[in-house]
Amino acid sequence: MSETNKELSFEEALEQLEIIVGKMEDGEIPLEKAMEYYAEGSKLSKICHEKLVKAEKQMKEILGKDDERTSFEIQEDN
Repeated sequence: MSETNKELSFEEALEQLEIIVGKMEDGEIPLEKAMEYYAEGSKLSKICHEKLVKAEKQMKEILGKDDERTSFEIQEDN
């Protein structure tokens, strides 16, 4: 489930997080596995949060200070 070698998109991270939450909500997993899921879920949550913050920053740059559109360049992570 972990894709540490590859940068996940927001959608991929959210999908994996939803899968983990579903498994944990079932309540049928051993404590050790639940702890692993919790740790992985925390990492995925952080990825989602960071991507949302970056998107918000880009939107503010697009709108500019006076909520007017300005030119911008999409910055992608490599």
